[in-house]
Amino acid sequence: MGIWDIIFFWRSSPPPPPPPPPPPPPPVLSEPWRTINWGGKPSPVQWVKDYNPQTEGRQLRILLHGPVGAGKSSFINSVQSVLQGRVCTNAQVASVSHFSHTKKYTTYKFGKESQESQDTFYPFVLNDMICLRNTNYRNKRVHVKDIKRALKGHVQDGYTFNPESKLSKDDPFYNHSPSVNDKVHVLVSVIDANTASQMDDKVLTTIVEIRDEASDLKVPQVAILNKIDELCPEIKKDVRNVYKSKKLKETMEKFSKESGIPMNCIFAVKNYHDEIEVTSDADVLIMSSLMSIINFGNDFLNKINA
Repeated sequence: MGIWDIIFFWRSSPPPPPPPPPPPPPPVLSEPWRTINWGGKPSPVQWVKDYNPQTEGRQLRILLHGPVGAGKSSFINSVQSVLQGRVCTNAQVASVSHFSHTKKYTTYKFGKESQESQDTFYPFVLNDMICLRNTNYRNKRVHVKDIKRALKGHVQDGYTFNPESKLSKDDPFYNHSPSVNDKVHVLVSVIDANTASQMDDKVLTTIVEIRDEASDLKVPQVAILNKIDELCPEIKKDVRNVYKSKKLKETMEKFSKESGIPMNCIFAVKNYHDEIEVTSDADVLIMSSLMSIINFGNDFLNKINA
């Protein structure tokens, strides 16, 4: 082969194929960035069942609030499902995310299964209320004022919220002399994890304003990020991936920055919504979040009693 043949062959040969692209980074970390007691003793489920306030006769009140479709009612049903050991639907849940069933200030108590216990109900309640909406300034101010009155214990169970006017002192549902048990001991923002990173500015501003009102009253505030299985497929495959998920961590960090709620006060939850049976891992995740919420509220309750 002559020199020209070699040059021709070299020029006509196709270039070598490019190297394959590097594989995408895994969606989950090798180790969780937050630990959960999945199988240890005592379990979060048992801890919640055994909880009792230090002062006899006290009842811990947890107020849930959040945007339409965030999953407040589903969380209430999920807590009851864990405590009863079967899927429960005590609180009505809307089938579409833009519609809210909750119009009234509603207190949910949870009955104990054991007939040996002298107490019929667990010593904590969850309160549900009308949802946050992307609305005008007047309606937003009414909503914030109603929540402030609920925090102080002035709103009685069964009050129907009116977006046009706050609860007046002349209303029969206005509690003029709230007891310690009537007051809210921890405020929980329930947020859809799928919309947390692109939440409407008006709704986010209202959440921050409500936090300010709660802070003035020294009421602790936490947040629940719900529907995490829809946010991250790896969590849908295995709920134990919850605090290994990079996407969930990024979502929580962004919401923490925008809302002002610290990361250690934000918890992830997968509610029961299409299941017909409870599972141990979902139970543990729900009760782990509730255990932290109860601890925050119990600290505040002890300060009131001191």
